[in-house]
Amino acid sequence: MDLPTRYGFCMAVSVDFTISFDSPDADGWIVARILEVPGAMSQGRTREEAKENVLDALRTVLTPDEELAGETPPADHEHLRFVAAA
Repeated sequence: MDLPTRYGFCMAVSVDFTISFDSPDADGWIVARILEVPGAMSQGRTREEAKENVLDALRTVLTPDEELAGETPPADHEHLRFVAAA
């Protein structure tokens, strides 16, 4: 899928992540973590709930602070696109 950019197009990229699930604790909570993204962790009463919650945490971690606050970035910020080739 091609997306528009100032150069005419770019390629969509997919990234694989790994979800790690802890065994339920004494209260029955299952902790889930995205191993490749520090801070992306959550919990749930079931494995599916923990997965949904950790995916929401991942979206939050990857969302720019300005977007979360509903602000536009100041003029002294610069956009950076990092592409890693295998």
